[in-house]
Amino acid sequence: MISKKLLIVTAFVALLFTVSAFVQKDKTDESLTTIPTGTNNGFAVLELFTSEGCSSCPPADALMGQIKESSKDQPVYILAYHVDYWNRLGWRDRFSTPENSERQQQYSRTLGSQVYTPQLVVNGKQQFVGSDKEAVENSVISSLSHEAKSTVDLKAQSNSKQITVNYKVTGNDTQNKLLITLVQKKASTNVAKGENEGRHLQHWQIVHKQVQVSLKNSLEGSTSFSIPENFTTTDWEIIGFIQNVKTGQITGASKAIFN
Repeated sequence: MISKKLLIVTAFVALLFTVSAFVQKDKTDESLTTIPTGTNNGFAVLELFTSEGCSSCPPADALMGQIKESSKDQPVYILAYHVDYWNRLGWRDRFSTPENSERQQQYSRTLGSQVYTPQLVVNGKQQFVGSDKEAVENSVISSLSHEAKSTVDLKAQSNSKQITVNYKVTGNDTQNKLLITLVQKKASTNVAKGENEGRHLQHWQIVHKQVQVSLKNSLEGSTSFSIPENFTTTDWEIIGFIQNVKTGQITGASKAIFN
């Protein structure tokens, strides 16, 4: 858990950097470049750190929606982590969790970056402002051109009580973990307070739960999630990726829809 002191400091840092993010040229209203299919079995994992309480986050959220649409037939995996340190500033983001904020803190330590919103991390290696359309496009195209070092095979099924995910990976390293994430594809919120007061916000690829699986003893197995509120098999999906816990680099990824 993040301490109260750290949350306050992080919120202050976020305020400073969202000003910088807001004044950058917003190109999300332009048509997105068609992202070519990777020729080397490449992939791109896009991790966005965002908040409903941050006035510069909606353009980044919208960009994720555009990328999802333009790359829907390609190995591009989007995860939107709603952080909780903005909740003290007038509006509580219903999708936010301390775990999402802690993941951003981990990237801050690994990448030597500041903590701010909207922040985007690609394949655990690059980070930049999440609404920077040109940087996002270039990073995705570059990532798709590099061969994946690991493979992830996922199968998901659900019943009235839980979701079960079976996994099998190859190309493992002792420093790697498999992160399996339960993702809601789309949702919206009418914001009543805070910096986005009066706005109807659209969200894509919302992270609800994420488990980390050790691969030291076995490269295959299963994990489970409790059925979330308003769950339907068509509106949710599972994204899994292999990450080096020391360097942060992601070496392989895939997703599963529900059978």
